[in-house]
Amino acid sequence: MHKLLALVTVAILASSVIAADGGINEATDLNDTDFESMEYSNVVYEEQEFTISLTLKNESTNISQINWITQVCINSGVCYPPKTIEMNTSDNKTWTASVVVDEDASYLNWRIDQIDDNDTVVRVPDTGFGWKIWSDCWYDGEEWGGNDTSCMTEEENDSVPGFIFSLTLSAIIIAGLMIQRSEGKYE
Repeated sequence: MHKLLALVTVAILASSVIAADGGINEATDLNDTDFESMEYSNVVYEEQEFTISLTLKNESTNISQINWITQVCINSGVCYPPKTIEMNTSDNKTWTASVVVDEDASYLNWRIDQIDDNDTVVRVPDTGFGWKIWSDCWYDGEEWGGNDTSCMTEEENDSVPGFIFSLTLSAIIIAGLMIQRSEGKYE
């Protein structure tokens, strides 16, 4: 059992190293939601406002509030804590919100929380973030991309993979120690 636990721990830690392909935007399907459409730019620009606009399928729905939960991840591999932004509407059909994207952003993640008159929260998607939009100058831990090359530096390119390697090596060593310790106790 302990060997399995150690193996699962290593797999979870390694999964962050083996992330999704860089530069490929992701979007959740809106078919099974109350949303007719969502409009936004297909590129994130650092230190500029990024805006989304949601249109509901039925304006008579009992939605009282929509929150846009955003998370910015930067080129060093760090993701900032999520921010909750209350969306605005003038007609209860179209909802909008904006966020200023941090410097050195690789991408912007988000999800939508719709809240009805009974304070029931419906998350889109149910778990995690459903959208990811890459910046015009990004680093995904292995390669640089985007139309702007101003953020691309050799110093970062050399240091980030070394950090990831150190983290992975530490996880493997800890897993090995856990296995060794559990074998010594119970056998």
